[in-house]
Amino acid sequence: MRFRRQPVQEVSVNLTPLIDVVFLLLIFFMVSTTFTKESRLEVDLPEAAEVTTAVKERREISIEISQTGVYAISGQVLPGNSLEVVKAALERAASGDTTRPVVLTADAKTPHESVVVAMEAAGELGFSKLSIATQQPVKNTR
Repeated sequence: MRFRRQPVQEVSVNLTPLIDVVFLLLIFFMVSTTFTKESRLEVDLPEAAEVTTAVKERREISIEISQTGVYAISGQVLPGNSLEVVKAALERAASGDTTRPVVLTADAKTPHESVVVAMEAAGELGFSKLSIATQQPVKNTR
């Protein structure tokens, strides 16, 4: 018995669909990268060189915090530094008027926790005008 051999077909991989997919991915990444650059915003941040009119008002309540975390409200040093002590003193200084502006003045080396306690006390009492005092930058004269 004689069997007929089938002709051997040459095996080849068609690269055309692969190249099409690679080009589509390349175009997709090029387009999405362009959109990322166009969506950036340029922001000019304000400087703390000018004193605003809200801070100039004399009916403001000032909270000073020393480098060691000692509080003083309107010039009177507080006996403690807990949230309850700060809230009670702030409430006394405001006399129930929560529309008065509050100016927070803290030393540059004051612990962050002390500043947060003062801000939390003002927020819990309902004060909405809170300012943080800064100083004008020192100009170099050469």
